[in-house]
Amino acid sequence: MTAGTELLTPQQLQQVDDTCGIPLITLIERAGQAVAEEIVRRYGACKTVVLCGPGNKGRDGAVAARHLQTWGWTVSKSDDISDAELIIDALYGSGLNREFPQNLADEIYCAGVPVISIDVPSGLNGLTGQPRGASVKADLTVTFFRKKPGHVLLPGRTLCGEVVVRDIGIQAWVLDHKDITVWENAKPELPTLVVEGHKYRRGHALIISGGKFQTGASRLAASAALKIGAGLVTITGTADALLVHASHLTAVMMAEIKTTDQLVNLLEDKRINAVCVGPAAGVGPKTAKNVMAILQSGAAAVLDADAITSCSTNAKLLFSWIRSLPNRTVILTPHEGEFARIFDNTPVSKLERARAAAKLSGAIIILKGADTVIAHPDGRAKINTNAPPGLATAGSGDVLSGIVTGLLAQGMNGFEAACAAVWLHGDAAQKFEGSTFTAEDLLTKIGQTQ
Repeated sequence: MTAGTELLTPQQLQQVDDTCGIPLITLIERAGQAVAEEIVRRYGACKTVVLCGPGNKGRDGAVAARHLQTWGWTVSKSDDISDAELIIDALYGSGLNREFPQNLADEIYCAGVPVISIDVPSGLNGLTGQPRGASVKADLTVTFFRKKPGHVLLPGRTLCGEVVVRDIGIQAWVLDHKDITVWENAKPELPTLVVEGHKYRRGHALIISGGKFQTGASRLAASAALKIGAGLVTITGTADALLVHASHLTAVMMAEIKTTDQLVNLLEDKRINAVCVGPAAGVGPKTAKNVMAILQSGAAAVLDADAITSCSTNAKLLFSWIRSLPNRTVILTPHEGEFARIFDNTPVSKLERARAAAKLSGAIIILKGADTVIAHPDGRAKINTNAPPGLATAGSGDVLSGIVTGLLAQGMNGFEAACAAVWLHGDAAQKFEGSTFTAEDLLTKIGQTQ
């Protein structure tokens, strides 16, 4: 995993403080100075009110106030923010064990001035990203050593504003014996091309098409799989559907299939090593039967959209199919609505919901959204942060499924392929620099390095 991307729970960060070998008073001094430096870097000297709580976060705030005063700022530590031009939130850290009052959050927000939070905005649960009652909404959050899940999960990511992680002298070795299982998703290493390679060494991906009036989604997935580097991609479906595909596609191959038995026969070709089913495949028993055939073939499988919904009436059976070949990769890519159809939605934290679903099903879960969580059955998870709002467009999820399938076809490890696909998906969208785009446009940016 990429160094520095570890996401630590509040408890783990407390253990880091306790075992790093640096006196607490020194850590507080360094943290407070770091906060003051980040403020000066962004703002000119102004009337600043520091709201200090009773714990170490309040002590950090007091140190920040002292440094700002030394540098010529007008600073007060009081509850009166009526004439403040900048507010430092040093009230409560991620260890808050009671609800944060809504009236105080509203008062700070309505002051209409920049708010800088230390550690996490007061009221925000550093583990779940959810407010405890209410939460301060910060323009800038300054934290130390490593981020917490609450910094990157929604709504925490929005409530934190810009997040800056400052080095206060704690060395990475303190993590050597910590059970780190969650990371922020980072730029991946992708399969490399070799001189002696040929197309079959880069894998053969199979995409299951819907009917003749539902071909677009599978075509997006197939195009994405080919664009990300799969050696061959085949769309399979009925003749009338394939005629539609043929009018749009050139490099993608086609195989006519009417029944699940014919799909089984096709999958006997073990060069087909990754299969995607779900994008507009149709909801019903036929799709469920196709899922079973794919899972029994031994090929890596990506189950999206209609495949998930088609199997939701008998989730236990689906999970047994997934577990029947434990060495074969299965990836489920639900959005929140599809997730709710097949999994228990009880846990508040999106991270914990995805991890519980992965453990229950035996599949790698990509729980999609602006804060997509990728979870492995063994408990490992990554949270993605590079997806711009423009990704909320029709067909975007189909492109993601295709990227995952294409990476699996190239032999990439299942968890790594899922994480890489999500990051690449967001990275492609960022290349539009805020302009609107369609899923077809997105295909043109997949894998671009510039």
